[in-house]
Amino acid sequence: MSEDIPAPIFAITLPGMETTLAEEARGFGFDVRDVMPGGVSMAGGWPDVWRANLELRGATRVLWRVGSFMAFHLAQLDKRARKFPWADVLRPDVPVKVEVATSRKSKIYHAGAATKRIETALVESAVMTIASDAPVVLKVRIDDNRVTISVDTSGEPLHKRGHKEAVGKAPMRETLAALFLRQCGYDGSEPVFDPMCGSGTFVTEAAEVAAGLQAGRARSFAFEQLVGFDPDAVAAVRTSERRGAPQVRLTGSDRDQGVIAMARGNAARAGVSDLVQFDQCSAGDILPPDGPPGLVIVNPPYGARIGNKKALYPVYGRLGQVLAERFSGWRVGIVTSEASLAKATGLPFLPEGPSIAHGGLRVKLWRTAALT
Repeated sequence: MSEDIPAPIFAITLPGMETTLAEEARGFGFDVRDVMPGGVSMAGGWPDVWRANLELRGATRVLWRVGSFMAFHLAQLDKRARKFPWADVLRPDVPVKVEVATSRKSKIYHAGAATKRIETALVESAVMTIASDAPVVLKVRIDDNRVTISVDTSGEPLHKRGHKEAVGKAPMRETLAALFLRQCGYDGSEPVFDPMCGSGTFVTEAAEVAAGLQAGRARSFAFEQLVGFDPDAVAAVRTSERRGAPQVRLTGSDRDQGVIAMARGNAARAGVSDLVQFDQCSAGDILPPDGPPGLVIVNPPYGARIGNKKALYPVYGRLGQVLAERFSGWRVGIVTSEASLAKATGLPFLPEGPSIAHGGLRVKLWRTAALT
């Protein structure tokens, strides 16, 4: 009744970032089978699930696809849900939450009714407890009459690394920062400078990459509440040790002394204080750090995010002027919601990246080659 899934691991990411996540996953040695809207499917077993949660910087969540079956009406869904091998994955002592997504291509399209049938099956046939705040979430998708059942192995979204307490205005999530760094070609071997660093996300993320630190080393995961969890095996995979001795300069600056203090605190909690430097400085007064050129990456204010867009054109213009005059040999990445603001820098951008949802807006990464 339940059908095996050939690529049971599905790493979710922001729409538009699927190819970048696939590149990261292949770099970590995962068996990527398909890149599709919303994420990347991979073959593997539970050890790969554990490692994906710990290591993938660009994934939002990691799902384990438990199995699937066909259902053309609610009575059939009820019957097959009662026969589903829930005990292969779920523990009866751990409450679960059921989330159902349906499509109009299916005869079962009422998500609420489908949710109720599956919850009842879990309670009556598998002796499970249903709770809205359960540590384990079942994600059920009914598409073209196929019911695919997955379990969220992450729990809290993976951008919550476990060490960031202080954030500035309109912060960037760590997962998105990691993907943007990768799109800029950053691999941990070159300097990174953020002249409007806010709470330091780009710089701290870059430092962790340079040091080879696991993204999820400081947090717990939902997979710890599932059947088959092996604490010793996970402990053997989880490490807080650095895999390299970075020789690069990772620096940030901001005109606001308060957010500089936040950035330093966040870097300290991440264990990379010795690899980063944060200074108070206006973006118009920045100078390139000593040493070879690398990557300037910045998430400046943009109109809908911060306030008056018109007042930002001079800010972008000045930033572009300073980078063009002082940062020869450096590549630049700028994240903004407004093409006109990016173009106000006067920098020679490569073709723009995909439009990405961020903080209720759509943003793009604007990149340059090495400035001449």
